[in-house]
Amino acid sequence: MKDKKTLDQILHLLKTEGSLTAGDLGKLLNITSMGARGHLEKLMDKAMVGTRTIRIGVGRPRKTWHLTQKAHSQFPDCHDQLTLDMIISIKEVFGGPALSQLIEHRSQSSEHIYQKELIDQPTLESKIAALVRIRTSEGYMASYIKEGDVFLFIENHCPICAAAQACQNFCHSELRVFKNLFTPEATVNRIEYILDGARRCTYRIEPTGSPNQ
Repeated sequence: MKDKKTLDQILHLLKTEGSLTAGDLGKLLNITSMGARGHLEKLMDKAMVGTRTIRIGVGRPRKTWHLTQKAHSQFPDCHDQLTLDMIISIKEVFGGPALSQLIEHRSQSSEHIYQKELIDQPTLESKIAALVRIRTSEGYMASYIKEGDVFLFIENHCPICAAAQACQNFCHSELRVFKNLFTPEATVNRIEYILDGARRCTYRIEPTGSPNQ
């Protein structure tokens, strides 16, 4: 049982942190790098992780570990084949505008729910933290980083990825919801995008009137 817990922790760390060395994982898990490597080899046997070698500067090459597509599929997903079939059917029977209308209705409902949770938050950071909690509960594995006055709102997993691939209006409406949530206090721009090949979606949230604008 303990071994499974450690394997799950490694998968979670590689999902949220990206590629790591065995030494990096050992430090995060408070175990030796050799111990971490042993767990990684078990995951490799299950085709859950892969390796690549990178060279930084003049030092020795570093072996890093990353999740495979099989491992990514183990994380929460809120879609199934029925959802994809419904998207296709709506397009074919009612046309693209009808599907766009349904997506818009969904985004408005989500925005209303989020606004209710954020409205009593006194600062921009507390609003972002509240959104992190909501989106994490929805399966997005969200977090945020503060860099000076700027915040990076991160979603390490997309639980509707297949639906979004079938119709990118889901992603467009999602970005619009985030922009609306923080207007006029801050601007929101997506700077990393899973559907463009990034490992996560990242949004830059910058207070209005900051020196960088």
